[in-house]
Amino acid sequence: MRYKLILGSGSPRRVDLLQQMGVVFEHRILAVEEIYPQELKGVEITDFLAQLKGKAHQQKLQQQELVLTADTIVWFENNALCKPKNEAHAIEMLSKLSGETHEVITSVCLSSKEKQTCIHETTKVSMAVLLKADIIHYAKTYKPLDKAGGYGIQDWIGLIGISKILGSYTNVLGLPTEKTYQLLLPYLSSIK
Repeated sequence: MRYKLILGSGSPRRVDLLQQMGVVFEHRILAVEEIYPQELKGVEITDFLAQLKGKAHQQKLQQQELVLTADTIVWFENNALCKPKNEAHAIEMLSKLSGETHEVITSVCLSSKEKQTCIHETTKVSMAVLLKADIIHYAKTYKPLDKAGGYGIQDWIGLIGISKILGSYTNVLGLPTEKTYQLLLPYLSSIK
């Protein structure tokens, strides 16, 4: 069977990474309210949300279509830091992460009409102690509102403020490419 892959994510970083991987896909975004049960922790949250996004697409999929959805959070002090609500919230998040180590967790879900398969990746990220002026500059100048934890490692703050990462760099961008490639591998030769 020839498959058509759909990326069900609005993240420009996921689009870029899939394109760099040479994967052929169509972009199709559905609005999904990203609410999860409060008892979920860490990877349970991202797995739940990636599957939730996939389920939104499942009923609209044709038999030969597959949809790739994903969710990323920053996990710090037993709390999920998702996308900040506003600039002040981004400043608050970065102030908490300053001088600390946190985890970036991404789950990727591949859904067909009948089933879902999920993978996930966790990367430890250590931040240097950030100057308050640098945090404010970043929040005002760059666009932290569409990024889990209020920052993008590929942005200025990543260049001046990340002291160490342990694990997948592309995971911190929002798509663990090696594991995603393995997830897609059975279908790659037949994706049109």
